Amino acid sequence: MRRLTRTVAAATLATALALVTACSSGSDDAEQSAGGNGGSLEKVTYLTSFGNFGRDAYAWVAKDKGFFKEAGFDVEIQPGLGTNGVIQAVVSGKAHFGPIDLTGGLLQVGNGQAKDFTVIAAIHQRTMAGIATLEGNGIATPKDLEGKKLADAPGSVVRNLFPTYARMAGIDASKVQWVNGDPQSLIGTLSSGSVDGIGQFVVGQPTIETVSKKKAVMLPYSNVMQDLYGNALITSSKLAKENPEMVKRFSAALLKGLEYALAHPQEAGDILKKNVEASVPAAAAAELSLMAGYVRSNNTGTALGTLDNGRVAKSIAILQGAGALDQNITPDQIIDFSLTPKA
Repeated sequence: MRRLTRTVAAATLATALALVTACSSGSDDAEQSAGGNGGSLEKVTYLTSFGNFGRDAYAWVAKDKGFFKEAGFDVEIQPGLGTNGVIQAVVSGKAHFGPIDLTGGLLQVGNGQAKDFTVIAAIHQRTMAGIATLEGNGIATPKDLEGKKLADAPGSVVRNLFPTYARMAGIDASKVQWVNGDPQSLIGTLSSGSVDGIGQFVVGQPTIETVSKKKAVMLPYSNVMQDLYGNALITSSKLAKENPEMVKRFSAALLKGLEYALAHPQEAGDILKKNVEASVPAAAAAELSLMAGYVRSNNTGTALGTLDNGRVAKSIAILQGAGALDQNITPDQIIDFSLTPKA
């Protein structure tokens, strides 16, 4: 009887292994087919803009829904550390793609602090940069920021753009104290009362209120700088030049994820939760719902990701007028319009 039991167990195990092998083979075939030309999927590293909040959930959606795989990519998504950090990682080859704030990129290039990266698509048609605080902190207008302590990552676009915002909003920037903070702890720092405000995209309001249990007060930069774009997708100038078709395939797949996430914010929040345990699906969905108004714009047609040369030139003019650029730059120094989606 024991011998019979062992025989049956061995046969069962052999059958199971055969099934696993067959399934694995089928999966490999599917991946090769998805990679195009019978090849395997290209491994790509993608950075989010700033941590793992709802506003970046569209990348996880593109992966979860198979949009990246359909385009021939096996994508590893890592949390970004703001405009400076994403630029450095992409230029150094540590990552292939990532979103930066376009205005932050213009500041970097115009002040000789960065080069060798290329913008290939817009994510937001308007800047979402701003200052976030809580009711009771005595901040209701930009002028109220004077004498207050604010926290943000050193390389974040909110912090880098603040001097320009201050000039245009009538704030004495020398009277505002900035302290360092990392992306994931900023909201907790604000909630604890350690600082009066934080640099934050305006769509972060639902997450701030979820964590702090208080009403958030937002001061959007777009109230005084209306022509500025928000986030834009970048890659290295080297990759854009050497493999433009691959760059366009990736951009299209990511924008497909963005479009799906905006149409299904709750599902996108759930997908983010599957991949980032600390995320709150309801807050992520609320962020995406708020973000929709920044992703689409009446003056860019119906296609996502478009960039207008004239609008970028206006953004540069705003920065130059505020004395924020050390040197003159042009839109095509930072954007490859042959790779951007067409309106």
